[in-house]
Amino acid sequence: MLELETPLDIKQHIGRELGPSDWMTVDQPMIDKFADATGDHQWIHVDVARAKKEMPGGKTIAHGYLTLSLVPRLAATLTRVKKRSRGVNYGSNKVRFISPVPAGARIRLRQRIKNVEDITGGVRVTSEMTVEIEGQDKPALVAELIGQQYV
Repeated sequence: MLELETPLDIKQHIGRELGPSDWMTVDQPMIDKFADATGDHQWIHVDVARAKKEMPGGKTIAHGYLTLSLVPRLAATLTRVKKRSRGVNYGSNKVRFISPVPAGARIRLRQRIKNVEDITGGVRVTSEMTVEIEGQDKPALVAELIGQQYV
């Protein structure tokens, strides 16, 4: 884990890769809760019996946006800023869902700090986030995400 005193110290780490994070299991109850929260109950996500017959690998798959939504949770295990008042999402430049995450799979995150810009009261950090699936060569997701951290 990269430990920093303030958000301003992130500037010293442009180009650095952090991680990988610990593995996290994306199980069917998590997928079902996400389906309920978003209203996306497409069978490829929630119908275990049908997926067993019709899906490659015989399993349901996580929503792409579920995988994306887990990035902040995984990223929190890669860095710690001791003197930070708050952090907020600023957006994304690019998000690509490369490979589906089958129910029961384990994922982890790698982060590369691409750019750090000064903003009033803090910094805007652009990072390339790669979510890996255990046992697979291709990642689940590659995204260029932007966050703001304040002193």
